Amino acid sequence: MNSEQLRLLQQPLKERYRNDPSAALITLRAQGRIGEGVTCNVETGQMLVQAGLHPATGGTGLGACSGDMLLQALVACAGVTLNAVATALGIQLRGGQLTAEGDLDFRGTLGVDKEAPVGFRAIRLRIAVESDAAPQDLEKLLRLTERYCVVYQTLRNSPGLEVSIGA
Repeated sequence: MNSEQLRLLQQPLKERYRNDPSAALITLRAQGRIGEGVTCNVETGQMLVQAGLHPATGGTGLGACSGDMLLQALVACAGVTLNAVATALGIQLRGGQLTAEGDLDFRGTLGVDKEAPVGFRAIRLRIAVESDAAPQDLEKLLRLTERYCVVYQTLRNSPGLEVSIGA
């Protein structure tokens, strides 16, 4: 896809959202079902993924780790956003690699140390691209990727979050 094709694809959507801002408000959903043992079966739209405990918390490593899935969502979103921004700017990418790493202290998750945080202490996203683009163009590409990546922005600016339980 080139920048003109992307522009033609997105232009009607942008126009609609400008004229009717409420049309841009969409609720995404993820669903899962409690599985056997200590697992949760998550519907991805393409397949069912069985999530389980990380080996550092007693899991077998056979189930997908939700922490890994969070990092994978960041890589996926940043990769798609980077590609879309590069296309829109006319920056040619021959390839690239995205890597997300996150530091966890499992003492918090297991309740071993009440002072240890539950969740990631730090997340690093590294992007390497194969391109002949000028350094200032690559800086702009990174800046716009950060700006428009939904998962990155969600992690950076935590939204309100609520949890409920019922039958």
